[in-house]
Amino acid sequence: MKLGVMSALFTGRPLEKVCQFLAEHGLDAIELPAGAYPGKGFFDAKKVLSSAKEQDRIKGILREFGLTLSALSVHGNPIHPDKKIARDHHGAWETAVQLAPKLGTDIVITFSGCPGGSARDTTPNWVTCPWPGDFLQILDYQWNKVLVPYWARAIKYCAKFDVRTALEPHPGFCVYNSHTMIKLSRAAMKASGVKGKCRLGVNLDPSHLFWQGIDPVLAARDLGEAGLLFHVHAKDTQLDPHEGPRNGYLDTRPYGQLNERAWNFRTCGEGHGHEFWKPFVSMLRRYGYDHVLSIEHEDALMSTEEGFVKAANFLHDCVIHEKAAKPWWV
Repeated sequence: MKLGVMSALFTGRPLEKVCQFLAEHGLDAIELPAGAYPGKGFFDAKKVLSSAKEQDRIKGILREFGLTLSALSVHGNPIHPDKKIARDHHGAWETAVQLAPKLGTDIVITFSGCPGGSARDTTPNWVTCPWPGDFLQILDYQWNKVLVPYWARAIKYCAKFDVRTALEPHPGFCVYNSHTMIKLSRAAMKASGVKGKCRLGVNLDPSHLFWQGIDPVLAARDLGEAGLLFHVHAKDTQLDPHEGPRNGYLDTRPYGQLNERAWNFRTCGEGHGHEFWKPFVSMLRRYGYDHVLSIEHEDALMSTEEGFVKAANFLHDCVIHEKAAKPWWV
């Protein structure tokens, strides 16, 4: 298993310098932003798609520093009820699907998206319970009229370029846990009529599961059994032992209110130690995942460099532990 980074945290710096920094800290891979919420990152994906010279330049930089490309990231809402946002995010995803194999990966990461509660809505509507009955009507519209048809078409598009899309489960979007991920993948694959390899799987980020009360190790097991482990983010969450039990962990207070919130994103090892991360890595290996743990840094208590280096050092120990634990006869 390789260690990598979701490199949006280094946006604004030259790609060469970033890759050198990653290599110096023993990383093997890089995940590159290519539009939608992560922004352009280090290049304009549309321009790179039309330029073999630019593609060779980017691949050459990665090769120089011994890095592989784990995925292109275009986290967005391609089924947003605001048609302009939907077009922009869908367009970024289409460009990334075409560009990914030209840069050396077959994985594009995004969110499932969330539409409105009806065709008349202008903002997304995330439903979290089945009652009153209006909510079931909303879910029927979202899943059967929007979500499954959209991703069925997207799967056909992926198949044209031999690419897989990894959806990141995240509250606020229709896919937010293992159940909704498996449900969508199976329904959309069936509706697409595409045979062969699964084209719609998961980018598993444990940080978004902790504050939903989900055990990411069990989620990895469910998704592994379903054959949907495409990519994994390494980001941690610290649950506040006082605020959470008082008010729960569904917290809409701004991220900057660190002292009031029920949870905050933390650097790997600061929210949960080896007692979580080593079993998590073990479960991924158990189901054949041998791709990348991609560090995503959003810890407001640490600088970019401090948080990244702490996470890299901590995860190196987890991955080395797993390699060392391999039986001598294998």
